[in-house]
Amino acid sequence: MRIGHGIDVHRTSHEVTRELWLGLVLIPDGRGLVGHSDADVATHALCDALLGAANLGDIGRHFPDTDPEFADAPSRKLLEATLDLVKSAGYVAISADITIIAERPKLADFMPAMSNELSSVVGTVVSVKATTAEGLGSLGRVEGIAATAVVLLEEKS
Repeated sequence: MRIGHGIDVHRTSHEVTRELWLGLVLIPDGRGLVGHSDADVATHALCDALLGAANLGDIGRHFPDTDPEFADAPSRKLLEATLDLVKSAGYVAISADITIIAERPKLADFMPAMSNELSSVVGTVVSVKATTAEGLGSLGRVEGIAATAVVLLEEKS
């Protein structure tokens, strides 16, 4: 068994046309996040946790923001590629848990869809939760959104 932890933070975009993607789900009532790809912090944190557990580095090593191939890339593509790397390293995910830290928008109604989408790609249950920063710091001022993730991998036999 291997445990991995990931974290990602993106600042809020000032472009009203930027979509907000979290956990592979489009959140219709939120301002998007700034990033080279779609800036889905929940999925990026999950990718980092998966890569870390398999001792494969981090998301920036595999999908650098200097590579035009990943410009505006959907995080589903990044997650699928991450899972291929993890599988090639001899591991399979058996559990995952994500916490999104955001003041706004309220995410309770979207968490089941996020869990379903992520679970269908990962092949195991991916729990998704959300909390706020209680108005503290840059996240509390709605200057961005953060997410953490933890995964458990099992060596394939």
